[in-house]
Amino acid sequence: MGHVVSRTSLNECLYGWEDEIDSNALEVHVHNIRKKLDNTQLIQTICGIGYRIVKKNI
Repeated sequence: MGHVVSRTSLNECLYGWEDEIDSNALEVHVHNIRKKLDNTQLIQTICGIGYRIVKKNI
């Protein structure tokens, strides 16, 4: 929790190592996860790098 996972790494998990990546599937998945969790601030977008999960302050 807290460390940034690169878009490249996430796309490789979605598509595999050799596949051509030309869609916005990653953004759609992140959007759907945020929607299901009913929390848009849990997954933070780090522009140009990737995503990270931020600790929830109670």
